[in-house]
Amino acid sequence: MHEYSPRRRIAGGLILLALLLQIAGFSGVVSTAVAVSYALWLAVVLLWRDIPTRSRRQAGALIALGVSMLLGARLGYGAEVDWPAMLTRNAFVVAMLVGVSFIGLVGTQGNRGAPGARVTGTGGVLRSWAGVHFLGTILNLSAVFMVGDRLSRERPLSTPQLLALNRGLSSAALWSPFFASMGVVIALVPGMQYGYVALAGFPLAMCAGLFTVVELRRRFDLDDVDGFSLAPQSLLMPLGMAVLVMLFHFWLTPALSIVSIITFLLPSVALVANLAYGARYTARRIRQHAMTRLPAMRGEISLFLAAGLFTLGLSTLVDAATPDDWTLFARFGMPQAMASLVAIVLSAVIGLHPIIGVSTLASILSLEGSAQTLFAFVALAGWAVGTAVGPLSGINLSLQGRYGVSGFFIMRQNLGYAAMTGALALAAIAALALRLGLG
Repeated sequence: MHEYSPRRRIAGGLILLALLLQIAGFSGVVSTAVAVSYALWLAVVLLWRDIPTRSRRQAGALIALGVSMLLGARLGYGAEVDWPAMLTRNAFVVAMLVGVSFIGLVGTQGNRGAPGARVTGTGGVLRSWAGVHFLGTILNLSAVFMVGDRLSRERPLSTPQLLALNRGLSSAALWSPFFASMGVVIALVPGMQYGYVALAGFPLAMCAGLFTVVELRRRFDLDDVDGFSLAPQSLLMPLGMAVLVMLFHFWLTPALSIVSIITFLLPSVALVANLAYGARYTARRIRQHAMTRLPAMRGEISLFLAAGLFTLGLSTLVDAATPDDWTLFARFGMPQAMASLVAIVLSAVIGLHPIIGVSTLASILSLEGSAQTLFAFVALAGWAVGTAVGPLSGINLSLQGRYGVSGFFIMRQNLGYAAMTGALALAAIAALALRLGLG
């Protein structure tokens, strides 16, 4: 397929339109969620034949299962289904990914700058993990792309590099107040005490990083594995973005989520940076980006949208089949918390996003007082371990769509990591439960 074929041009235009509609929706004047999702799904339909076979089969299976479960909930249990809005799940995440892609238009007009001294070996892996982890606490998934794209400039990412990216971001869910997982947890248990959660989560995240370095050094020859250079030239862009995100989050647009800020901020920075070279130059670069880079995101876009539809179908079916007055445990203490963590991680291994397990458990548990804090940590730990190992998690879908690595390959590579971090999380749950008087 020629990159400028009419079908590709239309799809690229629809993806760009979806981004603009999503940004327009931040004004609060009108809801654009449905329009955004329709534009993205139509682009997927146009690009369907060009999606890699593995991703296309996976997306197709998720779509079929999602629709089947929605039909089962409606016909079998009489559940109310908002059919016009059934395609909106994960559209906001896809819009963020599209916005992040525009960072590729910044700093590429001429010399990219020296990348800094080459960093390899154990130190390189550690720096890659730390770079993604600490930048990811603020920039979320976009930190993976910033670091990953830099590492893949010369050659495709190796397995140790991919695992450092995967684990660096997923472990940030343990303590970052700006992570998507924290937003979900706070919505489910608003009475949780963040101080206790961070006190248990941050040390666990550092242990996860240490284990990653030790394990990868044992399993792979890291002598020729490039790491993320921490030279000032390398850090300028991500740190600048992090500062801007914090500025908007705390002062300029505090009502918007981090994901929303990233969605409009990164394209805006790209636009301003290119306008310095003239309006005609800027228009040409944006058109080229829309015609080439955006359609090339078809793997990422299709998998995220399909996973969102699957999640909606499953959650709708579970809600419909579960009696309102039934609770899983009469009391939520240490044993129940441990069992819940294991359930979330195991469900992630078989392909369910941790948000499904977390949301399902929250809906069938009676959580009051300190139990909300304990559940919050269980949910965050389950999210951190589950997204690392789960083949359909956001990070693994992104790695699959952007760098061509199978989510199931990442899952197999992370089974030992999941077992170790899961065991450490169980110990942290025990300590936190005793501290909260829920032993």
